[in-house]
Amino acid sequence: MNILILAAGTRNKIVQYFRNTVRDDGEVVATDSSKLGPAIYDADKYYIVPPITASGYLDVILSICKKEKIHGILSLIDPELSLLAANEEKFKAIGTTVIGSSYELCELALDKYRMYQWLASRGYNCARSWMERDKFYKEVKEGGITYPVFVKPAYGSASISISKVYDKETVDNLFTHEDNLMIQEFLNGQEIGADVYIDMLSGEVVSIFTKKKIHMRAGETDKAVSFKDPELFAFIEKFVLEAGFKGQIDIDIFRINGQYYISEINPRFGGGYPHAYESGCNHMELIWNNLNGRANRKHIGAYEEGIYMMKYNELKIIRK
Repeated sequence: MNILILAAGTRNKIVQYFRNTVRDDGEVVATDSSKLGPAIYDADKYYIVPPITASGYLDVILSICKKEKIHGILSLIDPELSLLAANEEKFKAIGTTVIGSSYELCELALDKYRMYQWLASRGYNCARSWMERDKFYKEVKEGGITYPVFVKPAYGSASISISKVYDKETVDNLFTHEDNLMIQEFLNGQEIGADVYIDMLSGEVVSIFTKKKIHMRAGETDKAVSFKDPELFAFIEKFVLEAGFKGQIDIDIFRINGQYYISEINPRFGGGYPHAYESGCNHMELIWNNLNGRANRKHIGAYEEGIYMMKYNELKIIRK
């Protein structure tokens, strides 16, 4: 049984963990749009493919699935999640399972303003957001919101083009030079990351790992420490089941004045997932079980508290 990891990039650990899980029972195949994507060299095989926006990209991926007899496919970048989900039937027809959530949920997670509306309408604590500057300025004038705030694209990922803003002039300047921006309340509290696996067969939340973020770098968790809170586990499980996500998801959460706020959801492996794996939450094995037709038992919080993760740079050297 073989697995295909798309857009492997620099996510060497993810490829290595799948390789450790599959062992001699299959192969891990990886793709990237550049030969300088280091993670592809940790796979059994790799393919250099066009960018996902290129004409015929999907046909290239389908042909790899056929050639390599791929049983499960996943991507490590947000824009490609929707592409896979939208073409789930095409993959199913050749015996390949798309590992992830529905097209609707992948798109919802990408659309930050629509996700805010979804969360707010269902009573979840979240960062208040505005697409219209006038409504935001009215809130400021009435004392309902204060600076700083974040200005970010309403649709996007990877912390691209996010600005922390301290005054009206900067908000106006950003809105003048870029379209489809939103203003989001600055959440000032303990930032938390949750790595969650929802069984693709039973639909149950079977694994949750949570960490307090200590330091961030380039939008990803650089240093963190594991912790447990049954209240947080219940909060995450309620949200995930109500939304309907499947497979691996990554959730950004804040704790403010004793309450949990949902910030963002990424329906894929997050950059901080290695912390969960090294602490005992092997979600690759959960995926492998599902691909083999086995539902997983719930083991939420099956890890130790107080385990620290610290990222550091490594090198991959290849010879021409």
